[in-house]
Amino acid sequence: MSVSFEKVAAVDPIWTALRQQAEQLATREPALASFVHATILNHARLEDALSYHLAKKVGDDDISPMQAREIFDQALTADPGIGQAVRADLSAVFERDPACHSYVEAFLYYKGFHSLQCYRISHWLWTVGREGMALFFQSRISELFDVDIHPAAQLGRGIMIDHATGVVIGETAVVGDDVSMLHGVTLGGTGKETGDRHPKIGRGVLLSMGAKVLGNITVGEYSRIGAGSVVLKSIPAHCTAVGVPAKLVHCAGCDRPSQEMNQFIDEGDGL
Repeated sequence: MSVSFEKVAAVDPIWTALRQQAEQLATREPALASFVHATILNHARLEDALSYHLAKKVGDDDISPMQAREIFDQALTADPGIGQAVRADLSAVFERDPACHSYVEAFLYYKGFHSLQCYRISHWLWTVGREGMALFFQSRISELFDVDIHPAAQLGRGIMIDHATGVVIGETAVVGDDVSMLHGVTLGGTGKETGDRHPKIGRGVLLSMGAKVLGNITVGEYSRIGAGSVVLKSIPAHCTAVGVPAKLVHCAGCDRPSQEMNQFIDEGDGL
């Protein structure tokens, strides 16, 4: 029995929209048609398209694209939550980045999205005891995308990493759902500590370009960290911090900073 287009769209609207946009792109740019078909239109599920696309990028002489894809498929099959997170991340990029005009742009071209999804695979490998392979993919992600996310770090869903160049996230870092971060963000340690030594970022936080959050500290939910700031102490929820070292500016910011992406900070209300 055939399944109607409407039912497919209702079950997986992100994948349906992505395919429609891919078809339009292939029509507008015939030179890209084979690439678009191979990457998106030849696949039945978003997960299949993703594993193909990422494997083509990270495969090399050590791990071939075919081997990489087998590993990616294992992860996506074993943990359906990865596919759910992929869709939330794709939506986050489309909704928050004013330069992104379609799901297909982010899926095909945005290295912040690519590096985040590769991290999700490496994190699964880490959790099932395949640390060596997880670290291999971490290294490849760093080489390809200039993004270094330790596979043991814990990242939520609906995350946008805009531009992504120079992002570093340490081993014991935790990033909540719906966080937005820009290029040059570091969630790092403060020296040679061992154990739990990296930041905990709450839901809905905005980490502006070049922000450095160092040590086992907390940035409370729906807070903002200003561009170029160095955060060495915990930040309460719903607050804004800016400077080197960062200080609270005010605690009456926007309700959903990661969604609004408002990086203008009025320092007149300093505390």
